[in-house]
Amino acid sequence: MIEIKNLEKTYDINNHSVHAVNDVSITINDGDIYGVIGYSGAGKSTLVRCINFLERPEAGTINISGFGKVIANAGRLYLERDGKPRPLLDKDLRTLRKSIGMIFQHFNLLDRSTVFDNIAYPLKYRNYTKNEIRNRVNELLKLVDLEDKRDVYPSQLSGGQKQRVAIARALADSPKVLLCDEATSALDPDATESILRLLKELNQKLGLTIVLITHEMAVIKEIANHVAVMENGRVVEDGEVYDIFASPERSITKRFVGTSNGLGKISKLIDDKAVDAVPTDRKKLIKLTFIRSSVNDALISRVSRKFDVDLSIVLANVDLVEDTPLGNIIVELSGEAERVEAALKYIEECGVRIEGVKR
Repeated sequence: MIEIKNLEKTYDINNHSVHAVNDVSITINDGDIYGVIGYSGAGKSTLVRCINFLERPEAGTINISGFGKVIANAGRLYLERDGKPRPLLDKDLRTLRKSIGMIFQHFNLLDRSTVFDNIAYPLKYRNYTKNEIRNRVNELLKLVDLEDKRDVYPSQLSGGQKQRVAIARALADSPKVLLCDEATSALDPDATESILRLLKELNQKLGLTIVLITHEMAVIKEIANHVAVMENGRVVEDGEVYDIFASPERSITKRFVGTSNGLGKISKLIDDKAVDAVPTDRKKLIKLTFIRSSVNDALISRVSRKFDVDLSIVLANVDLVEDTPLGNIIVELSGEAERVEAALKYIEECGVRIEGVKR
């Protein structure tokens, strides 16, 4: 488990202090695929680089199971074990980084080294024998499905294959945690899907804890089980992925969710006057969220018949989030005022979440 409390990281830029990470507290459980999402400049990459101390926080604590609690105080780092803090040493960081692998958006491979040598690189400085290195690299090549690329160079690989090499290299020392900083942002959709599928397999096969930094909610939806949303250096919302998709609370989270399910297009339809978002007693533009078993409920047709109202579907989407169905429909509900109100009440009683759509 990685427990982060009240973490602070500030940069001085042009005599101005920028709070890249501002009082962040999150808990990442063993075996999680934990997503951190935010727009550029939100602080998500700085946060993940603080976990392995590529960036040194000024304040807060990071408690890592099996290693100890690192305390940041006025820019100095201390390691606490058994309640006894002492200065964090370089050898402590080397030990920590053996248990935390990291991959990046642009792969960071050695262009003049073969795939084999790129993966072997971190092992050459760990007192492994040549035979042990060869066996470990061959094992990793099989794990990432690149056995036939053993002796080729990075320039001969596709983007997805390069990222597979980077993943294998990050796993060379058998880490317990893998940090992924925008690992799919430079890839095409097919390669992205392939890499996300590989990460999910590694999480399940190896019990690997994965911390995934991204600006794409579709990536979170695909493999994460927990997500934290960052804005201006702060975590503004976090929770189980399904719950966040079903009931986003903050406006930034709603925007992210809207981009992943297509319902964000409603703003353009309103602006183009294709639909009217101004509510009246006789007409409402509403978003209905169907969770789990209610997704298969024929509610729309039933409500229309039962209350003699019209429900026109404007936009609709059904997703699988963590292998569980989640449906969202934007409808225009119209009819006699009392029938509209009765229909809305009935929809809520059926366990469907109702939200008015605004401009």
